[in-house]
Amino acid sequence: MFSVLADINWLAVLIAAVASFLIAGAWFGAVIAKPYAVALGREGAPAPASTPVSTFGPLVCILVTLLTSAVLVEALDITGTGDAIVFGLLVGVGYLSAMTFQIAINPNFPRPLYYGVLNAPYFVITGVLSSVTLVLMR
Repeated sequence: MFSVLADINWLAVLIAAVASFLIAGAWFGAVIAKPYAVALGREGAPAPASTPVSTFGPLVCILVTLLTSAVLVEALDITGTGDAIVFGLLVGVGYLSAMTFQIAINPNFPRPLYYGVLNAPYFVITGVLSSVTLVLMR
């Protein structure tokens, strides 16, 4: 399966990563900024200062996720847009959203289910868009 690394369109991975990063900025910075603060128990508190890890860490995570998806797209020989959408939904719902809920269900998140509900759409949307990008640029 790892012989597919040579077949991956790295430009597609980069484009999908940048798009996902920009969507994250819009989603978390504007669309759900206030509800997100509530989910984290930080409503009314100033936003934490940006650090290199909080700024670039998500991009690294996005790249790892996209590389994994690109390997699976190649290994599973996904070539059609419909199959790309299904694959993106599987990744977005079955892995990313489920993990978001799992991570949030601990005492450090005051509203874990709310946190998961706010995050899940981002992962589903970017999972589908990224998968379609990877397949269309194969």
